[in-house]
Amino acid sequence: MSRRPCIAIDGPAASGKTTLARALAERLGYRYIDSGAMYRALAWAAHRAGVAADDAERVVALLGEVAIALVPRPGGENQVLVDGRDVSQEIRAPELGELASRLSELLPVRRRMVSLQQQLAAEGGVVMEGRDIQTVVLPEAEVKVFLTATPEERARRRHEELERRGHPRPLEAVLAEVRERDRRDSTREHSPLRAAADAVHLDTTALPFEEVVERVVRLVRERTGVAADAPG
Repeated sequence: MSRRPCIAIDGPAASGKTTLARALAERLGYRYIDSGAMYRALAWAAHRAGVAADDAERVVALLGEVAIALVPRPGGENQVLVDGRDVSQEIRAPELGELASRLSELLPVRRRMVSLQQQLAAEGGVVMEGRDIQTVVLPEAEVKVFLTATPEERARRRHEELERRGHPRPLEAVLAEVRERDRRDSTREHSPLRAAADAVHLDTTALPFEEVVERVVRLVRERTGVAADAPG
C-alpha cells in the first residue's frame, strides 16, 4: 500500500484502549494518538477560562482561540500542550474527564476535533483510540478494534488508575461514573459510541494484557501484512 495503515481502537471508558494503543504503536513503530486527551485539553482550557459546559457558543469560540497539540514522547505517551503549556498531568483530573465528556456532546466541538484528528492521521502509520474513531474519524482505517469489558472490571481499572495518579475515589463512585459515562456516550445525538460493522470485538474482562496485545498484533498482520516489531 502507498501509505502505512491506520489502526482505530474504540470502546467504553476504562476498557483498555489507551494501554493497548500505546503498546501496539510501540510494537509497530507507529504514532499513538489519544483523541480523548484533545477533549480533556479543551476541558482544561474551558475550566481555566471559567466557561460553562452548556455555553456552546463560548466553548466553540474558545476552541478557535487555543492551540491544542499532541507531541509524541518516549514510552508512547502523548505530551499534551495547550498554547505551548504542558497540561499532560493536569487534564487527568476526574472533574476534567467529566467536563470533557459533556463538551464532546457539542456538534461544533466534535466537528473541529474530528478535523484535527483526521489531519494527524492523514499520512497513516497511526494508532488512534477513542469512542468514534472507527465510525467517524477514520472510517477507512485498515484495522478496527472495539474493546469492551464488564462495568465492574472497568471501574476496578479506573479506580486503580486514579489512585496511581493521586486522585483516589471510592470504587462505588467510580462504578457509578463508568455506568453514567456509558449511558451518555452510547445515547448522545452526535457520534454515539458504537462498533463499526467491520470492527473486531474483543472482551478484555478476563484476558491478561499481553494476550490482548498479541491478539491485536495478529489481527494487524492478517489485515495489513505489516510485521510487528519491525518499525516503518
